[in-house]
Amino acid sequence: MSQATERIKTKLSEAQYIASDEITTVIYLAEELQKPVLVEGPAGVGKTELAKAWATATGRRLIRLQCYEGLDETKALYEWEYAKQMLYTQLLRDKLRDLTGSVATLSEAADRIAAEESVFFSERFLLPRPLLQALTSPEPAVLLIDEIDRADAEFEAFLLEVLSDFQISVPELGTIRAQHHPMVLLTSNNTRELSEALKRRCLYLFLDYPTIEQETDIVCLKVPDLAPQLAREAVELVQELRDMDLKKSPSISETLDWARALVKLNAQQLDQETVDNTLTVLLKHEADLFRARRAMGAQDGLEGQGRSRPGNLDWDDLTSFRRSRRNY
Repeated sequence: MSQATERIKTKLSEAQYIASDEITTVIYLAEELQKPVLVEGPAGVGKTELAKAWATATGRRLIRLQCYEGLDETKALYEWEYAKQMLYTQLLRDKLRDLTGSVATLSEAADRIAAEESVFFSERFLLPRPLLQALTSPEPAVLLIDEIDRADAEFEAFLLEVLSDFQISVPELGTIRAQHHPMVLLTSNNTRELSEALKRRCLYLFLDYPTIEQETDIVCLKVPDLAPQLAREAVELVQELRDMDLKKSPSISETLDWARALVKLNAQQLDQETVDNTLTVLLKHEADLFRARRAMGAQDGLEGQGRSRPGNLDWDDLTSFRRSRRNY
């Protein structure tokens, strides 16, 4: 590893983000080549946190554009503050009356007002959205375009133009060029395939769930009050849950939530009662809870109208299950 990438890893560590060599290399190249980074991977593996950590590490402002279905240019780029324009029109109506008072025809009055329309379509009334904020920032910024896969293909095509030239055109004002090229990170949860054109513009990084060692380090860093041995046991159980065929696997953030819950409960070890009572911190679907408890040796119970529901965890079966998984 070069000294430059080692410095990046140190900076990210100081921002409480544990980065691999691949991550630090891609970040270094993105800065040097001034190219966006497309970060793909399952939900909750630290894609958004990478952008936040890099902004913190470099002391830059983080500008975030949260994507969603139906997002268009006006929400991402800029809007005119029509209410403010109307207010100024009311306040300046006497001036407008003086301006048009000596004209003989309606056409001439319209021409005089049109000559002054730049007053109402100036930066004073321009409401910048995240993309324009990043381009016009007086200092270098980190632009996070979060969950780009949720946006429509049309918006992706528009974004492609912005990222290629780092400039935009406002009909009333002209072309606005970036004062500083922002560091751009796009994240995707792979809910749809992104265009090849967008991928060509970006450096690519795939983040998967961390290994047991990596996730234990993350837990110990973020939740220092949790005993290291207990952190290791908690991470092992989370990893076992991820290996199951669940509707939604526990994310890193949910692992951290569970670790904080264990601290609040003053847990000294992962006993049967603690795991059974806190499993819903990790799993958010009833079917996942049922599947996990059944795989761990749950005792099914009947509740209401003969419906089968998961019962409490059998701790002997759970211990045997974890031991067999670890040996495997």
